[in-house]
Amino acid sequence: MHGGSSPLTASAPHEQLHVQPCATEEGIHVSTPLKHGDFTSLAEDYSKYREGYAPSVVSALIGLLGGSAEACDAVDVGAGTGIWSRMLAEAGFRSVTAVDPNDTMRATGKRDSAHHGITWRAGSGEDTGLATASADLVTMASSFHWVDFHKGTKEFSRVLRPGGWFVALWNPRYIQASPLLTDIEAELDRLKPDMKRVSSARQGLMDELSDRLAASEHFDDVILLEGRHEVQQTIDQYIGVWRSVNDVRVQLGEEKFEQFLDYARRRIGDAETVQTTYLTRAWAARRVSA
Repeated sequence: MHGGSSPLTASAPHEQLHVQPCATEEGIHVSTPLKHGDFTSLAEDYSKYREGYAPSVVSALIGLLGGSAEACDAVDVGAGTGIWSRMLAEAGFRSVTAVDPNDTMRATGKRDSAHHGITWRAGSGEDTGLATASADLVTMASSFHWVDFHKGTKEFSRVLRPGGWFVALWNPRYIQASPLLTDIEAELDRLKPDMKRVSSARQGLMDELSDRLAASEHFDDVILLEGRHEVQQTIDQYIGVWRSVNDVRVQLGEEKFEQFLDYARRRIGDAETVQTTYLTRAWAARRVSA
């Protein structure tokens, strides 16, 4: 029988959770058109400018695993340049394996994670290449929207040990906290009214994710975690984050995308920094035990 979704804040996990302990420079200006979902040309921007995730969510996930990361093996699929993978390593997991299909993103991740003890390998959400029942935690950070839902969840269930957790998470900007950022994002609608965002954690897949995971034969509990954190970004950092967003660049095209960045710079004006609130949203689904 599948459990329902239980919204809660990451800073205060619900006491009724069934805990399963674990087994013993300026951005690159691309001269050629980007392809949907291809991050090869964006790896450096991704590495330099993408922000991390709320630390409170990491703590909450460790709580789901019984409170001890040191006894758990974690896998980060669609790891990109390893932003989330490094957070897992720094949290003290026994092992962290980062999986990504893109050679350039993976090479950049290896470079950025050289001192974190992370194992890197080629693979996708549908085919990780990992051993069966080899992980206590499988995550996809800002990447699950690129994966076939049914093939991906079947693969993650295979890789997880009984009672382990799959977590899909995103960290969109919480623009409601800033009239400036709200206005800048509204310019996207003006430039392309029919734009369909696939990576904002606020649309499409995310609206139904709790129900879809709960209905899956592979999981028997689904929990939604949320945590916020604020960062002060230089103008180059703020613009650099936009340069790393594949779906916006592909849909606008490079000419309109540069127009959008020019608008953002004008709206920011003489300010030296931009205060940005990020909202980490994590859907955690527990693998069935039998």
